[in-house]
Amino acid sequence: MAAEVAVLDRLSGGRVILGVGRGFRPALFAAFAVRAAEKRERFEANLEAIRRAWRGEPLAGSEPGAGGAEGPALLAPRPLQRPHPPLWVAAFGPRAVEQAGRLGLPYLASPFEPLAALARNYERHREAARAAGHAPPAVVPVIRSVFASRKAARLRAAREALRRVAAGLARSGAPALRRAAAAPVDDWALVGEPEALAEALARYRERLGLTHLIARPSVPGTEPAALEESLELVAGLADPYRITTAPGSPSKSASADTRVAP
Repeated sequence: MAAEVAVLDRLSGGRVILGVGRGFRPALFAAFAVRAAEKRERFEANLEAIRRAWRGEPLAGSEPGAGGAEGPALLAPRPLQRPHPPLWVAAFGPRAVEQAGRLGLPYLASPFEPLAALARNYERHREAARAAGHAPPAVVPVIRSVFASRKAARLRAAREALRRVAAGLARSGAPALRRAAAAPVDDWALVGEPEALAEALARYRERLGLTHLIARPSVPGTEPAALEESLELVAGLADPYRITTAPGSPSKSASADTRVAP
């Protein structure tokens, strides 16, 4: 992973922001033969190994004399950004949020938790950072489902589609997801006319200190033309916000200020 991200950072001219997370689905832990009880320790150890490689330190196990090695193995090429690309830690749940704070890394908020829950999480994150001797990270990224339109029928359809998404989450095996799914759509998604979305973003900035909005533009059952129109309207809100669309979204952009993810 360290090598792949380093190459991507070179190819992109140093524009990589790497989001990392330790996962929560039991099926994935089983697929990789990882005990769920070890996930936090393994995540932290492997993340540090990646950061050491990016800093130009010897890769683990490559010290002189280790297994007959004559000298250490070093990562090449290293990332263009030094010491490495920015890291955002996706976290869902109190212990994960505290871990991100203890590592001194920005916390990437869940796309489904309501604003009030995020406010509590960010405060928990800041407290954990201070307790570990870190200044609270200045970057506050939030993922939200976003759909903008000036047509009332489209907005009603988008809300109904997102309610169906929430109904599916309500059957999840993860208690935190079930709790999040119980909240009204407008508590965890941004759906409305552009002016209403601008007001909502202002609330996020006031409550959370929002610096980056990662927009999830996919609304099940919505025609591509309506999604592209939504993105164009959202792009008009980019200043003073940095808005990045999630992977898999249409690449059309109406504003040079809008950052569109690869």
